[in-house]
Amino acid sequence: MGDREQVQRTLEAVWRMEAAKVTAVVARLVGDVGLAEDLAQDALVQALEQWPRDGVPDKPGAWLTATAKRRAIDRIRRDANLAAKLAQIGHVEQLRVADLAEAQLDRAIEDIDDDVLGLIFAACHPILTASARVSLTLGMIGGLTTREIARAFLTKESTIGQRISRAKRTLSADGVTLEIPSGAELGPRLASVLEVVYLTFNEGYAATSGRDWVRGDLMAEAIRLGRVIAALAPSEPEVHGLLALMEIQASRTRARIGPDRAPVLLLDQDRTRWDWSLIRHAVTALDRASALGGIRGPYVLQAAIAACHARARTAEATDWTRIVALYEELGRLRPSPIVELNRAVALSYAAGPAPALAVVDGLAGSPALAGYHLLPSVRGDLLARLGREDEARAEFARAAEMTQNDAERRLLLRRAGIRTTVESP
Repeated sequence: MGDREQVQRTLEAVWRMEAAKVTAVVARLVGDVGLAEDLAQDALVQALEQWPRDGVPDKPGAWLTATAKRRAIDRIRRDANLAAKLAQIGHVEQLRVADLAEAQLDRAIEDIDDDVLGLIFAACHPILTASARVSLTLGMIGGLTTREIARAFLTKESTIGQRISRAKRTLSADGVTLEIPSGAELGPRLASVLEVVYLTFNEGYAATSGRDWVRGDLMAEAIRLGRVIAALAPSEPEVHGLLALMEIQASRTRARIGPDRAPVLLLDQDRTRWDWSLIRHAVTALDRASALGGIRGPYVLQAAIAACHARARTAEATDWTRIVALYEELGRLRPSPIVELNRAVALSYAAGPAPALAVVDGLAGSPALAGYHLLPSVRGDLLARLGREDEARAEFARAAEMTQNDAERRLLLRRAGIRTTVESP
């Protein structure tokens, strides 16, 4: 017997790595994604009970999978309705094998990889809301507990639990399986998967609320999920594009927070503190996406923009003209006022703040940017660079009122010339 805390930490680490495989194998057996996740969680609970007493198994991942499969088989034997349902969808032979010998259920590793990819598509199914997809993916694929997901998004644990339960019921009611979409169905479904990963990363990169601007745990989890998907779907350029984008953005983490934990903007960052090893890995992923050919998608284009910054060893060396061109290409592909706002920022460095301000002023009435704090923040920066200081301070103050993130609010208030009573969290 080992130390209970050490065993629990080991189990948590194993679960992070094996949760998706365990759930995928069981889902293939029972034909119900929601039920499979419940059975996998049952195996985790059993491990929490047994491992501190009996010790960690030699092959902990296999132990969890075998335990979850045994629970699935017991459930099938007890539930005549489930057995009938599985018979209807062609699982009769699989059930017979399961009854005769569990060992015969072991699948080749490539089949399990397909199941994990199918599970990712199921957890990110478009019939679910974006928040449900994020929560379910972090639980099913990421192996995070309900408490960890709730803490990550500053939400009550009960809220996350209800959200995940509803999502699983929805998947079961709709008969969602582990099938990997193909043909015309693949694009929209893959976009949904990548959106979930990107939403998770963005919440870590610039938290919408709370005390901290950066949430490294969420960024790390999103990158881990991105690498899993890239390994499972190596022929999809957008997968590699998203991975490159996240890795380049994450490479700046150490330079984005100052000694007082205040945000440090991109052009003010000490680039020697960037993670150049991670940047090299990201550029390799971007090169892989480019080599696959085809029309460049939104993640590949955003990664190319991020790479322009990453290749510049100083802020002055940034190729702003190329960044403007890339934003124009992205805007043609995915017209969006946020893309146009970002293009305006790049334009301000390529052609000056005056033409950029005209673009920003043209976005003022966009419903999509109503309440979006970066619109007045960007406008304030452009006004300051034009020497219109009073107007700039008013815009920074307006942006500070809009943001829900404490660290970002303090930065904006300082730029507005407003002293804050508390300068650090």
